[in-house]
Amino acid sequence: MKLRQVLVSVLILIPLAVPAQDSGKGLSFDLSYMTRGEIRNGGLVKGDESADDFAAFLLGRTRLGLKYEGQGISSRLTAQHSGTWGSQGGGTLGIYEAWVQLQSRQGLFVRVGRQNLSYDDQRIFGSDDFSMTGMSHDVLKAGFEGNGHKFHVFAAFNQNGENTSGGGTFFSGGYQPYKAMESAWYHYDFKRIPMGASLLFLNLGMQGGEKGEDNARTWQQQLAGTYLSFKPKGWSFEGAFYYQMGKSEYGIPIEAWMASSKFTANIGTNTVLFGGYDYLSGDEHFATPPEGMIGVIKHDKIRGFNSIYGSHHKFYGAMDFFYVSTYYRGFTPGLQKLYFGATWTPSEAFSLDASYHYLATATKLQNADRPLGHELECSAAYNISKEAKISIGGSYMRGTDTMKVLKRSSDKGQLRWVWVMLTVTPEAFISRR
Repeated sequence: MKLRQVLVSVLILIPLAVPAQDSGKGLSFDLSYMTRGEIRNGGLVKGDESADDFAAFLLGRTRLGLKYEGQGISSRLTAQHSGTWGSQGGGTLGIYEAWVQLQSRQGLFVRVGRQNLSYDDQRIFGSDDFSMTGMSHDVLKAGFEGNGHKFHVFAAFNQNGENTSGGGTFFSGGYQPYKAMESAWYHYDFKRIPMGASLLFLNLGMQGGEKGEDNARTWQQQLAGTYLSFKPKGWSFEGAFYYQMGKSEYGIPIEAWMASSKFTANIGTNTVLFGGYDYLSGDEHFATPPEGMIGVIKHDKIRGFNSIYGSHHKFYGAMDFFYVSTYYRGFTPGLQKLYFGATWTPSEAFSLDASYHYLATATKLQNADRPLGHELECSAAYNISKEAKISIGGSYMRGTDTMKVLKRSSDKGQLRWVWVMLTVTPEAFISRR
């Protein structure tokens, strides 16, 4: 059945649905609509050095989901359309989720199909929900959850097609960049203290070379690390450390790492103060070519940390200058981010968030200093109803000369971004068991 036929069938069923009042078993329907208008001035890498830094556009995303929950079985199908208003071709239409899960009363489960992978604080695996496309993976996942223990293993093997008439297992340019993935995640919640600890191991098989060439092979790279959270009454601490090794898809050895820490403290009944520090290692002897020229220093080892498939917008500055957009030729000088701020929630319907961020490279550059700039971020959210929310935000960055060199940003060094977003997420039952 074609995707359009699936969408039409879902729309026909909507009038038969009744508002969801509980989380009982059965077939349910949900809609997620998000649209965001943005005005940007500078910061992101430009293809044309002489191009204007100013940009204004509207983005949209619609998801239609069907979920079934029965005795020992559950499944979900989510169709997604995303794109820029008025874009040629009308955006992209595809399947965001399509999975089925079998589970036992003892806590064992198996889930197969396209699904979101979201773990811990979403730094390595996350939904990346602020983006219009989100992130999902075609994987087989199995695990156990119970008595404070959670243990998941999952694996993927990607191909461009069936290859029934030859072609081997070469993979390039698919839904995800990796050819194969194997991962294990374990989490434990302590019973006597408000603390949780996680361990994560990941192996990625990345295809290098060109199809049919002698140098076409799969290189293996690994990531291992831990995430800790301690949340007593009134304050909390979160920390993470991850190390990367193996070889890139070009056969270059990898030695990279990252560490993060975050503190929060409740002040009164409606104010939360927070602050933290992130460090992501970078490539040594990093240099960018003079403006208007193309080139990069050859590296014999990759020391720039790759943040993999996390929710990058959540961590490395709301303006998405780092780890959402890349540097020239994929190498990175890493990143240091020191930040603090506050969240004020005077009511259940309204919240206000403001923060300051100091950004710098992790390694010393050959042709620039480390500081990248100072960024101020502010956002507010209002719940119009239980199913609808409107948000607005703005960011201002005073960039340094290093920011201009690395990102080809505005010569003024003053980078601005303003956005307003509407999110609607109704849910209804079509039938109950």
